[in-house]
Amino acid sequence: MSRFVILLGGALILTPRLEKQVRGARAIAADSGMAHAEPLGLDVELWVGDFDSTSEDLARRHTKIERQAHPLVKDATDGELAVAEALRRGAKEIVLVGAFGGQTDHMLGHAGLALKLALAGHRTFLTSGREEAYPVLPGTRTVSLPDATRFSIIPFADLKGLDLENVRWPLIARNVPLGSTLTLSNIALGPVTIGLKSGYGLAVAYPAEIGP
Repeated sequence: MSRFVILLGGALILTPRLEKQVRGARAIAADSGMAHAEPLGLDVELWVGDFDSTSEDLARRHTKIERQAHPLVKDATDGELAVAEALRRGAKEIVLVGAFGGQTDHMLGHAGLALKLALAGHRTFLTSGREEAYPVLPGTRTVSLPDATRFSIIPFADLKGLDLENVRWPLIARNVPLGSTLTLSNIALGPVTIGLKSGYGLAVAYPAEIGP
């Protein structure tokens, strides 16, 4: 199995869509992200971190899980260390669960990490159950979404030649500069096809707002 779920310490809203997305995947927890394992029904094979945000109760309930301890002062977040371990174990697809909410600096850092993974050829996305984010890189990709999902593209660089299909307000070969809000709050009409000539960013969607 080359699909890994990385459990981060951000928000989690349990939905049927999220349960389906993580079903059957291998799991690695990053520090307090271990709290998401039981609600998702995941068997964690490794618990990574400095454990500064792990409660005594959480630690007590999971004494049998293998731990990889790191010092508090280090050069990467617990989430990035967990991702690195997943890659060493053969991950080709990585789902960052609990990637929203909590600390904004960590959230943005892990968004950048998702882009880095995508640039290296690994399929990846971030989710809290309520919201999801997918790297947008040059080329064409389709994001599978329910009809009527609120959907945005956030530029992390100047976007050139952006195409958006199967949305309420489609775009053809549009240039979207860094800092533009042109591509916020569109509506998906089902699976969305994104084409891009150059640049990179994130596609952010809110499928949980419309129910199962």
